[in-house]
Amino acid sequence: MIFNSIKEKFIFYSVPIFLFSLIPFFLVTGPFLSDLAVSLISLLFLSYCIKKNNFSYFNNKYFYFFLTFWIYLIINTLINNFNLDSLKISFFFFRYGVFVIAILALLNADNKFIKYFFYCIFVCFLALIFDGFFEYFVGENILGWKNHESARVASFFGEEKILGSYLCRLWPIFFGLSIFIFKKKNNFFFLFILIFILSEALIFLSGDRAAFFNINLSAIFVILFSRKLLKLRLITLLSSILLIVIISFFNPIAKERVIDKTIKQLNIKTSNGKIKSKELYIFSKEHTHHYISAYKMYLDNKILGVGVKNFRKFCKDEKYEVSIWSCAPHPHNIYIQILSETGVVGFLYLATVLFYFCKYMIKHLIFKIKGKYYFNDLEICILSGIAIYLWPIIPTGNVFSNWLTIIMILNIPIFIWSRKQITNN
Repeated sequence: MIFNSIKEKFIFYSVPIFLFSLIPFFLVTGPFLSDLAVSLISLLFLSYCIKKNNFSYFNNKYFYFFLTFWIYLIINTLINNFNLDSLKISFFFFRYGVFVIAILALLNADNKFIKYFFYCIFVCFLALIFDGFFEYFVGENILGWKNHESARVASFFGEEKILGSYLCRLWPIFFGLSIFIFKKKNNFFFLFILIFILSEALIFLSGDRAAFFNINLSAIFVILFSRKLLKLRLITLLSSILLIVIISFFNPIAKERVIDKTIKQLNIKTSNGKIKSKELYIFSKEHTHHYISAYKMYLDNKILGVGVKNFRKFCKDEKYEVSIWSCAPHPHNIYIQILSETGVVGFLYLATVLFYFCKYMIKHLIFKIKGKYYFNDLEICILSGIAIYLWPIIPTGNVFSNWLTIIMILNIPIFIWSRKQITNN
């Protein structure tokens, strides 16, 4: 990126970097500020490209793939159960692709600002850990917000109950960047190790069962595929498990929600411990009926689905109703949601991403067996975070949610930039 004046550099470089670095803080406040930051960064970057008459940044295979998906979403919305809400979601989905290219361009210009982003995550984790454990022991957080559900710690997220989701989704990139930035161990680095252990335990205390599964999935991924992080990741994982066991021994409420309630909702056991064999559920009765309802929609609309974010509308139809549990804002699984709302065509995009993800991880594993490595450890950490989104057998949030999409795409420009550095070297 080339700037002809201090003012131009401030507008098109300093402001986007400032907004990007603060996104971890914005995500704690909810979707509005984080979405505003992403939108402003995208608009400023497009303005820069127009001003310089330079659109070469978009000459990128990843962006072309995203562009075709975006065009499909718009076409699908216009011809398939049209409504303004779906059109708004589909049309403005474009900002995510521009955002990724914008951050990638900034990283290529000067990657030093990645440290600002890292330290913002560090401060967020530090604050959430302190406040989360304070709430766990006192019953309210430092702002005086009462915890009305003793089995779940929410911290600054309040009624949203997404503390675990936030921590588990930012954990991999936080861990990876800490290794990348602090190549040599020092006292500051050992502080991060303590934060990693406490944050994993806090995910358990948040009562978010999907988040607890995801952080362990990420850990297994790093242990299996990393070059130098096996010992370190094992230490943090086993230490957090030991801390969780100790906490559960003195206060079993969190354990009852995360483990006992899950087993009960799967219908594997009754409350008295006897095995039930009549009907097993996928995670819970509610989730199972969401999935069945969404699958029925797919069977009637195999090519295009029922339309973007239209599950919540069609689940009320008697044709797709399974029980009073059928309806929800979304089916709580990204694969089922994409299949039911965008059909086979939309699903092919997700399947393509999954295919190439698995292909390159197998390639990396083959390299590792031969004593070589296709991805470096920073990339493996980031890929472990992406694996959380691609893992099919777990309840998930709304795939078209601003908050979830933003926290996911933070991984992409850093990953692409890292790959480009290796190629250039």
